[in-house]
Amino acid sequence: MHYIFSHLTLRQDTALLVVQHMPPGFTRSLANRLNELSAYTVKEAQQGEAVQGAYAYVAPGDYHMEMKLTEGVPVIHLHQDAPQRGHRPSVDVLFRSAAQTVNYGVVTVILTGMGKDGTEGLQWLRERKNVYSLAEDQSTCVVYGMPKAASEARLIDKVVPLEGMPGAIEQAIKELGGSGQWI
Repeated sequence: MHYIFSHLTLRQDTALLVVQHMPPGFTRSLANRLNELSAYTVKEAQQGEAVQGAYAYVAPGDYHMEMKLTEGVPVIHLHQDAPQRGHRPSVDVLFRSAAQTVNYGVVTVILTGMGKDGTEGLQWLRERKNVYSLAEDQSTCVVYGMPKAASEARLIDKVVPLEGMPGAIEQAIKELGGSGQWI
């Protein structure tokens, strides 16, 4: 993830939402480190804050992160409902909320990780929105669980090694019409 954030070009019209399976306390450090590397302003997400372009929001450890509409504006909603597929935060929860919230193209990225988190939510999201989905190639994954599950479910448009991911994300945004939400 550090590599991706240090190589992404800033887009004022694009917000990044990140779910990382980490315990409480570590996600703030992750956000601070990514902020040092990125052209985006990276922060740990806070309850009720509006999702803005040029910002990246990292889900806090032990909290699911969703987007909800408040007066037509997507805002962060954090909660501690039951873990999904053993995870809190869960990618599935974020993807399902994006399907209900955003009215524009969505770029999804599934990186290295254990299990199948993200696959169910991605299926739900793809049935409802214009989505371009990327997954990390097995050759650069530490654990080829989450990308494998999404790929085997035929939900991925392109499989990319880590070093190609920043360019693939930027290309996917262009293909969706120039602006998007990277999740």
